[in-house]
Amino acid sequence: MRQKLAFRMKLIPGNEEEYERRHREIWPELVTLLKETGIIDYQIFLDKETSFLFAFQVIEGNTNSQDLGDTEIVKRWWKYMADIMETNEDNSPITSPLENVFNLQ
Repeated sequence: MRQKLAFRMKLIPGNEEEYERRHREIWPELVTLLKETGIIDYQIFLDKETSFLFAFQVIEGNTNSQDLGDTEIVKRWWKYMADIMETNEDNSPITSPLENVFNLQ
């Protein structure tokens, strides 16, 4: 089953370039994990005026990136990103799910 997921995160203002740099150099083992769990498209957009990030995923199956927090590689990635994002106590990014209100196909 193919599904779509969207959520919002927030950068600490002034870290937009660093966030982009880290994602240009995303760890290959993290990419492999995401693909192996059925995430076939993952895009993140930045609103530079507010430092909000909009994430969008297309998923084959029932697992999305939000379900991978118990894996060692994701825990390390969260810790790596925690200094530039708003996070929970476990270093996971604070996320807000977004509702799909329009879809043109």
